[in-house]
Parts: sequence; structure tokens; C-alpha cells
Amino acid sequence: MFKKFINDESGATAIEYGLIAALISVAIITAATTLGTKLSSTFSSVSNQLK
Repeated sequence: MFKKFINDESGATAIEYGLIAALISVAIITAATTLGTKLSSTFSSVSNQLK
């Protein structure tokens, strides 16, 4: 029973999928934040030029 528990790798794959999902989430949040900052800057520039 102990040997079967040691050889079971199903938990390891679940952890790996969780880590991949976390890294993808961090990448999406970073990209969205950067895009939001650039869009805000662009709209502010357009607004100032229209005044």
C-alpha cells in the first residue's frame, strides 16, 4: 500500500496544472494592467488635444 502511494503521480500533475494556471493568470493580469495604463494615457492625450 505504501509503495503504491509513493508511485502515484496523480497529485503531482494536479499541482503542475495549478502552477501553470497561476502563471497564466499572472501574465494576463500583468498584460491587462499594462494595456489599461497605455489606454488611459492615450485617452488623456486625445482629451487634452481636443480641449
